[in-house]
Amino acid sequence: MNNLRRIDLNLLVTLHALLIEKHISRAAVRLHKSQPAVSHALAHLRQLFDDPLLVRRGGKLELTSRAAELFQPLTEALGQLGTLLDTPQFDPSSTQRVFRLAMSDYGARVVLPGLVPELRAAAPGVELRISQSSREAMLADVMEGQVDMALGVFADHAPSEVHRHTLFREHFACLADASTVPACSALSLPDWLARPHVMLAMRSTADNEVDQALARAGHQRQIAVQLPHWGVASDLIAGTDLILTVARRSLDAVARDPRLCIFEPPLCIEPFDFSLIWHRRRDGDQAHGWLRQLLMVHAAR
Repeated sequence: MNNLRRIDLNLLVTLHALLIEKHISRAAVRLHKSQPAVSHALAHLRQLFDDPLLVRRGGKLELTSRAAELFQPLTEALGQLGTLLDTPQFDPSSTQRVFRLAMSDYGARVVLPGLVPELRAAAPGVELRISQSSREAMLADVMEGQVDMALGVFADHAPSEVHRHTLFREHFACLADASTVPACSALSLPDWLARPHVMLAMRSTADNEVDQALARAGHQRQIAVQLPHWGVASDLIAGTDLILTVARRSLDAVARDPRLCIFEPPLCIEPFDFSLIWHRRRDGDQAHGWLRQLLMVHAAR
């Protein structure tokens, strides 16, 4: 190993060209170097290996016994170095890879039902491991490398090391029992406020978009049920007087249920950007880039 410290790898590349060409000028052309530079390198190589390496016989250069012995192991070594340094080509159909994604159950409902069948068809060796946490925790996990990427609603002032791509812009809609909403039309704000509501919030404080909009308008809704996740919320509405106000895409699964009615909120609730984030350290990862692209294409549908 200590001998390696004495060797400039460029010299070995030059030696390989000389062993192939057995001619200084042709080796210089192969290497895109000047003839004097190759001659100088050959002189250095002769000192390094304590052998002439190339000797002139009958008007042309021939390999010494030492040089002939070097050719095969040198070829193999340079080939292995090339494999080590070159970016491997990614083949989805044959890759074996675990991806760790963080998202809420809203993100899982919106993204996974379409993504997973496509992923299974294109890359059966890819395994997805999904975790859920707060927005702040997901961002921290991306920063620390605990997850490969995260999907959610993130602040615009994310750290510079984190890339962010908006997958889509989401709006809010209300869900109620169809029999309690005449002609399935939007309720007035007083009627909407008079009804009990299901609130979705990770925390006990009213820091969600719906209650923030109400606070700006000087109103407060009556909360009958508070949930930390989206999955079961729409199942609580039929046969009750409850109103659920959520991101519109989360209601796709119940859009054709005749018992339920989807309508516009009676106040302005700011839409939000649903984004994909990842750390810039992943930029050179072909498999990671492929999955990002798949997510972006699928979310745009």
